[in-house]
Amino acid sequence: MKSMSYAALAAASVLSAMLGAGSPAAHAEVPTALALAQQQNCMSCHSVTRPFMGPALHDVASKYAGREDAATYLKHKILDGSTGVWGAVPMPANTQLTPDQAATLASWVMTLK
Repeated sequence: MKSMSYAALAAASVLSAMLGAGSPAAHAEVPTALALAQQQNCMSCHSVTRPFMGPALHDVASKYAGREDAATYLKHKILDGSTGVWGAVPMPANTQLTPDQAATLASWVMTLK
C-alpha cells in the first residue's frame, strides 16, 4: 500500500474536519462542490478562510448559520447576485449555473461554519 505524503495527509485532515460526522453522501459532496466552485470561478472572488474581493465562505456560513432557510437563501444570492450585504463590491448574478448547481454550492458553503 502506498503511503500518503504529508500534504495529502494534511488535506485529508482538513477535509475530514470540514465534514465532521456527516453522512457518506455529505462526504462525497464536498470535493464535488469545491471542484464546482473552482470551475465556476467562485474562488476568483472568495476564499474559504479569508476575505478577498468577497467575504470568506466560512464567514458567510457563520453569518447565516442561525437561518433555517440558509441554503435556499444563499442559492438565490448565488443565482441572482447581491449588492450591499458584504460591502460596496456587488456579487454578480451567476446565470451560468443551474439551480441544482447553486443549491450544491450553497449547501457546501453552509458546511464551512
